[in-house]
Amino acid sequence: MNGQDQGLARNQRLTRSSDFRAAFDGGRKAVGRRMVLYLLPRTDGRLRLGVVSSKKLGGAVARNRARRLMREVFRRNRHRLVGAADVVLVARPALLTAKWSEIEHELLDLARRSGILGDERSNG
Repeated sequence: MNGQDQGLARNQRLTRSSDFRAAFDGGRKAVGRRMVLYLLPRTDGRLRLGVVSSKKLGGAVARNRARRLMREVFRRNRHRLVGAADVVLVARPALLTAKWSEIEHELLDLARRSGILGDERSNG
């Protein structure tokens, strides 16, 4: 159980294809060099994450690594994000060669542009 509470709980993840489709079709889109963020506001107070990597990235190992990187950078920065929304992160090929700090910076930039990055001034 200890390893699980470090990850994203089931109610913090998108699991149904209809949820992904709704975010793609009706959500706002912020495009970065390493990933694309789709944001669909919710009314129930939850912030949920879905990650996508297509075969354009390469084989299964590369796709799985891309999804793991996006999930982990989101998980480690979740405390900075505010609001209730479904967030879908789509990997781009540059993600696989990027440094951790570059991936993290891009996620925070996309979150800021999408309006879900909290007020950083109160923390500093």
